[in-house]
Amino acid sequence: MNLNKVEICGVNTSKLPVLSNSKMKELFEKVKQGDKEAREKLIHGNLRLVLSVIQRFNNRGEYVDDLFQVGCIGLMKAIDNFDLSQNVKFSTYAVPMIIGEIRRYLRDNNPIRVSRSLRDVAYKALQVRDSLVSKNSREPSIDEIAKEMNMPAEEIVMALDAIQEPISLFEPIYHDGGDPIFVMDQISDDKNVDENWISSIAIKEAMQKLNDREKMILTLRFFEGKTQMEVAQEIGISQAQVSRLEKAALKHLRKYI
Repeated sequence: MNLNKVEICGVNTSKLPVLSNSKMKELFEKVKQGDKEAREKLIHGNLRLVLSVIQRFNNRGEYVDDLFQVGCIGLMKAIDNFDLSQNVKFSTYAVPMIIGEIRRYLRDNNPIRVSRSLRDVAYKALQVRDSLVSKNSREPSIDEIAKEMNMPAEEIVMALDAIQEPISLFEPIYHDGGDPIFVMDQISDDKNVDENWISSIAIKEAMQKLNDREKMILTLRFFEGKTQMEVAQEIGISQAQVSRLEKAALKHLRKYI
């Protein structure tokens, strides 16, 4: 029994071949001549490359099989477009293409729906950004990208923000060997500040000083979210009476708080 055996899409990863540089070059030359069998051997011989890339995305909650298949598409594109004359290792050329394919898949399958036009602007901005990095050997500013695209910087920022992948509130962002710090630990909660807690207590105490009908109307209206018409039907009076009683009850409530 092989304890290291892991199957992805029916592929036994423990038995994937490793191609030597000379064999890779030989196969690429055959591929350029239209040899389909050589192309299949190149794909199969570089599946370990896809496996190494998809490990970077194993915390996204996606099925490994899906990422593997998408990564294989990137690998095939790399094989079809690789130029032997550039004197670059195939892995150096292929890895960014595999990563790019997986990122496109993750963006297009983002649970937050983003309009096609907004995605197009974002992808174009990313392409311009890569072009400027290559040209200037530094990270461009949003203003530089906007100028290159002849668009307002605000639209670029909005488009790029729209394609950001959501993360879990329980995603660890720091770990020093003790308890991890999660994203939620770094987010303030405006609803549970001391002032709101004190106000809640004051409202409950004030409610106790209202008569039963006033208390019922305010409870149905503001704690159960019912309309004045629904309250009127429930307690058997007109909507106009509910409105008058509600205003009187709120006036009393403010006096007691």
